[in-house]
Amino acid sequence: MPTRKLVLGVSAVSALTLLATGCSSGSDSSAGGGTKTVTIWTGMDQPIIDGLKSKLAPQAKAEGITVQWRKVDNINQLLVQKVQAGDAPDIALMPQPGIIKDLASKGKVTPLDDVLDLPALQKSMTAGTLDVAKVDGKTYGLMVSMNVKGLVFYPKKAFETAGYAAPKTLDELNTLTAKIKADGKTPWCLGIESSTATGWPATDWFENLVLKYGGIDKYNEWISHKIKFDSPLVRQAAAQFEKIAFTDGNVLGGRKSIASNAFGTAGNAMFNSKPGCYMYQQGSFITGFFPKSVQKNLDTEVGVFGLPPATAGGDNPVEGGGDTASIYKDSPAARKVMKLLAATDLGTTAAGNGSSFISPHKDFPLSNYPLKTTQTIAKVAYDSTGFAFDASDAMPTAVGTGTFWKDMTAWIAGEESLDTALKNIDAAGPPTDRAAGLPRTGDRSAPVRPRQPPNRPDTN
Repeated sequence: MPTRKLVLGVSAVSALTLLATGCSSGSDSSAGGGTKTVTIWTGMDQPIIDGLKSKLAPQAKAEGITVQWRKVDNINQLLVQKVQAGDAPDIALMPQPGIIKDLASKGKVTPLDDVLDLPALQKSMTAGTLDVAKVDGKTYGLMVSMNVKGLVFYPKKAFETAGYAAPKTLDELNTLTAKIKADGKTPWCLGIESSTATGWPATDWFENLVLKYGGIDKYNEWISHKIKFDSPLVRQAAAQFEKIAFTDGNVLGGRKSIASNAFGTAGNAMFNSKPGCYMYQQGSFITGFFPKSVQKNLDTEVGVFGLPPATAGGDNPVEGGGDTASIYKDSPAARKVMKLLAATDLGTTAAGNGSSFISPHKDFPLSNYPLKTTQTIAKVAYDSTGFAFDASDAMPTAVGTGTFWKDMTAWIAGEESLDTALKNIDAAGPPTDRAAGLPRTGDRSAPVRPRQPPNRPDTN
């Protein structure tokens, strides 16, 4: 993480409040078969919830259904607890599909194959988004909100005045980097410091490069450890990152500054009167960290392009995250609500109310996004050849938010070699006794990867 690496630590107060609440997590129907109530749990930003709620409520009401939305802190951990206790909500929107798949394999999630019109959705949705929660060929989740990663932001006015243009391949990205440096400027800003979550921005770089070089199939084999970290594919990604990050003059502050440079402010030097750098790679959420003056004039101050493919016109998948809806307490009412959640126009209000919402439907009109910047970001995903979920979010905690973060940081800081880093990460290999990405009961000590600007609730 957006977004935004997932928060696996739980707030004891919020957890106890929800667990002790007198009302049930699930649905409840009125006497005599009148209005039905369907409860939806989510950890999304409140502006997104408000936008989706305003669109969904009248449609559900016409079906005789009242939808109760509940914003839940640390939804990953708490949903697992509620499912195990037999007190699950009707529907939950989860930021971590590994948990959905694990619960589905235990028969705790309703398959959607006979609930939704999947052939129609395949045509409507961004390629790959319907596959993020598949188990044994069955679909258990519907992505409702999406975030996009592997985006390169730049100071629009200075970038265009200098005559620079978005590259079409990774080689062209290297050429652009060299051109900016030859012009006496610094090409990149880069920072991976994030308190106890330091290192996650480096893993995002690796994930995106593995995806561009290997494609979605090999990317998924890497997640499952069929392809190791110490492998030609990951080393190819490392070589490209090293070319950008370790070459003298490429990064503001040099290699020595990267590990201590805070990710949230690292890119802000782009917006100095004389830009301190000209490119910064991050996820779609990072605009909320830009200086307030830049945020107020985002379309005139900020440009953005997606990390390009390895070859011109070749396979060009995109990495991202999102919130995926699943049914945990099956009922006719829950099924009707799930169908409403699948509508392309569901996010029309959410997209227009200043929230960070991006629809996973590629036929969602770009004009629904009030900012050109958001339209460009959405188009990066819609034009992609496939969507891949954040790899380290899908890996076991010991790797994804453990050695992968730690050893990438050590390598970048010059404290260990790439050989050592890759071997250390492999040594933490995935446990065989649980699905990738599923936190163990009581696994609450994993560090927090921020996905939102300060003072905004963390989601996915």
